[in-house]
Amino acid sequence: MKPVKQTPLASARGLGSARTGSRHWWLQRVSALALAPLTIWFVVSFTVLIHNNYQAYSQWIASPLNAVLTITLVIILFFHMSLGLQVIIEDYLHTNRIKLLSVVAVQFACFVFAIAGIVSILQMIT
Repeated sequence: MKPVKQTPLASARGLGSARTGSRHWWLQRVSALALAPLTIWFVVSFTVLIHNNYQAYSQWIASPLNAVLTITLVIILFFHMSLGLQVIIEDYLHTNRIKLLSVVAVQFACFVFAIAGIVSILQMIT
């Protein structure tokens, strides 16, 4: 018995809407736009504190503005990273099972690392 050849429409079904790619693209661009000023602020702030001790860093992060901006930086950074790694996985892995497992693993790892960063910041405040 010959295998039944699928039509292009049948093989494309179940792969999601074509519109999901543009949403992903926009999220990546918006998160990059948000990261630019946050990263500049963070680098400048730490450049000023470079020769200080742990006490100075603790006092700096204890400021509500600095704590909120640092937590925001961590959240957006790991979100942006997960978006970028997802694109790389989808482009270069061709086995659907490995692709799905890799995307889930990357998103889980980014979530765990973001939580770890936030908890670390909150521990420095207290």
